[in-house]
Amino acid sequence: MNLFVRVLIWLAPVLSALCLWPAQAAGQTSPAGPQRTERIEAELVPMSAWATPGSTAVVAVKQTIQPDWHTYWRNPGDSGGATTLTWTLPQGVRAGDIVWPVPERQRIAGLMNYGYSGVVYLPVPVEIPASARSGTTLTLAVKALFLVCSAEMCVPDELTLRLDLPVREGAAPLDPRHGAAITAVLESAPRPAGLEARMALDNGVLVLSAAGGPLAGRDPGASYFFPFEGGIIDHPAAQTGVWGPQGLTLRLLPGGETRAAGLSGPIEGVLVTAHGAWEIKAEQGAAPAGTSGSGELAAAADGASAEPAVGAGAGTSLAVFAQAVLFAVLGGLILNLMPCVFPILAMKAASLAASAHDVRHARRDGLAFLAGVMTTFVLLAGVLLVLRAAGEAVGWGFQLQSPPVMAGLALLMLAVALNLSGVFHVGAGLQGVGSGPLARLPGGLGAFFTGSLAVIVAAPCTAPFMAFALGAALVMPWPMALVVFLGLGLGLALPFVAVSLTPGLLARLPRPGPWMERLKGLLAFPMYATALWLAWVFGRQTSPEALGLLFIAGLLLALGVWLVGCGQAERGFGRRGVFHLTAGVAALLLAGAALILAARLPVPAAGPAASVQGAGPVSAPWSPAAVKAALAEGRPVLVNFTADWCVTCKINERTSLTSAGVKAAMERTHAVYLVGDWTRRDDAITAELQRHGRSGVPLYLLYSPGSAEPRILPQLLTEGVVVEALMKPSPVGRGLERPGA
Repeated sequence: MNLFVRVLIWLAPVLSALCLWPAQAAGQTSPAGPQRTERIEAELVPMSAWATPGSTAVVAVKQTIQPDWHTYWRNPGDSGGATTLTWTLPQGVRAGDIVWPVPERQRIAGLMNYGYSGVVYLPVPVEIPASARSGTTLTLAVKALFLVCSAEMCVPDELTLRLDLPVREGAAPLDPRHGAAITAVLESAPRPAGLEARMALDNGVLVLSAAGGPLAGRDPGASYFFPFEGGIIDHPAAQTGVWGPQGLTLRLLPGGETRAAGLSGPIEGVLVTAHGAWEIKAEQGAAPAGTSGSGELAAAADGASAEPAVGAGAGTSLAVFAQAVLFAVLGGLILNLMPCVFPILAMKAASLAASAHDVRHARRDGLAFLAGVMTTFVLLAGVLLVLRAAGEAVGWGFQLQSPPVMAGLALLMLAVALNLSGVFHVGAGLQGVGSGPLARLPGGLGAFFTGSLAVIVAAPCTAPFMAFALGAALVMPWPMALVVFLGLGLGLALPFVAVSLTPGLLARLPRPGPWMERLKGLLAFPMYATALWLAWVFGRQTSPEALGLLFIAGLLLALGVWLVGCGQAERGFGRRGVFHLTAGVAALLLAGAALILAARLPVPAAGPAASVQGAGPVSAPWSPAAVKAALAEGRPVLVNFTADWCVTCKINERTSLTSAGVKAAMERTHAVYLVGDWTRRDDAITAELQRHGRSGVPLYLLYSPGSAEPRILPQLLTEGVVVEALMKPSPVGRGLERPGA
């Protein structure tokens, strides 16, 4: 192409702007919703349903570009201009920079441009001041200037976009229309990965080398470097290279500025491979070791980036499905040994021993228990999958992040404990004060109820093998996901059902006798402890006032069921007992009213977790920025994703994570200890759990400097496991935990 044609192409955007800008600017309005021209439709959309005071919300400029037209990346390439945003915001609200997705490579008439076509989201973080009042609405307005081009012409389209963003307390769910798409852009957007990058000018060729992190140990595939600034490289020239055991080397033709002045400082940009995209800063110097020797790099094709599409490869093979079902059954079996489930199963085991002399009743109870477990698992799984389909960020144990659910469960456990203590009886009337079954729910109904209760209280526990199964289920089609959840229920119910259906095992159970009543009374105390624990978690989720109301509800509940028990005793003696029953029902109604008031009190906004100083290491709140800052200082990072309602988490913290030995190991390695608290709903933690294939806590990650991905520690920790991981890091890219370990 001759110089004259090149000059015309370079001047086309400027000439178009001079001719068409007045026409575009004349008719601008700023209503909420999509705004459009003949070439592009744009809209300001939220990632979450509302913003929380003192948080950082994410909004995005959504572009829907007409076929054969395109807009531009931050470095437009050989022609064009980047999209610019000019904000008009309420006092105290501040908008950050655009989080740019990886661009397409658009070759036009011998030039190379970097831009976008089709539907594009440009996310922008927006800081919401702590002074923003819940229940109000923030009006965000932005003047977006898009240079929209085709092969023949460019038009500067300026649109004023507006979004009315509600302000509410508490973690917000994803916006059902745009939340998932914006989340996918943020997850796949280029970010630093601890790569060691070098750039050198060798005989008129720019040599870019990068090593470590996600590049180590695998073929990068088709790779391409997008510089942040124009003039650094010759954009249309092919980028060729080689790869080695630690990274890759690209050979680039220098751009006009580099040819004229040489390398005057570090070069920044985005390195895109077949496995992802990362921001790099290449200092001048020789290539790091291990960036060549294994083979030639595949050439990156024009028209799209080398990055794989979001969600590619998400299809589920039969092998993965079968493995997930197997791990679900194994995880359910192990769940029987977890401390959160034991009180319920111990209670049911006692009732099974009581009916061991009647094989028919024992089988009925076993099958009813199985039905209760499976029904409740299907209901929980169905609710979870429906919420996911609606854009909610939820995971296993999501119901225990709700203060009303925690309050209701606390009172339910108290009622079960009082029932086991003989305060009242559920079922047929008593035949006498000292006769008849005490603290036993009637037959199959009691077994079904116990199975349901076992599933509900099992939610705080994530047993080994469950993590892989649940993580896989949440990305499978819903019929396959339900089968995985049913496998988990089958594993949980299997021991009890196997005993109830096997006459030989039933015969080995102790014969019923007075010891059964004493055992039932003893089993009431784990249920009292469970009720107290649930009340403590409720207090952590809400406020002292709400906890006080819950205590009042518990007192009224105890009074109510005691009065009901007195009435049942009166009827056992042949008297009507109407007064006691009426007073008991009134007390229960008052308990329900107190519970509703406690659940309706406003939940205070979640503040940063306080650092903990004791025998163990000092902790700080988890955030991606905190991990990034620590790694930038060359310090390893141990991350603990936990929740107050997660019993396994608390056991690990007491026995392993907060020990003096772990503290000493972290001091020797200068490690940072970060805690992600999932007690209350936190979409950022939910997204991080999902990124590592998990649907619930606990999750323990160990980041090492120079490694992009963390290692996953086992779910059941010992002090030795943590200390060994800190003192003897495993090779980059290799974890300590295999699926289900």
